[in-house]
Amino acid sequence: MTVRSDPQGVRIEVWVQPRASRTAVVGMQGDALKVRVAAPPVGGEANAELVRCLARALGMARNRVEIVRGHGSRRKTVRVRGIDEARAREALGIG
Repeated sequence: MTVRSDPQGVRIEVWVQPRASRTAVVGMQGDALKVRVAAPPVGGEANAELVRCLARALGMARNRVEIVRGHGSRRKTVRVRGIDEARAREALGIG
């Protein structure tokens, strides 16, 4: 499941494509949300760009979005505090 409830908000399974031409949420990749980020996967740049992209897409402050698993991997689990599952799905277009 891509988006699931968490005691503090939601957890989102994400597949990240670094070094893309532009940063955007692009849909689904298997059972994960696919996000293209323009940043390279070095020095945490792609992770920081992913957090900015998801915060913007969800209308949340960046400090409410954190990567909780997969810091060095393309497959990540992201926690977003202060949002419910239905609102997250709607904002990400994965109804």
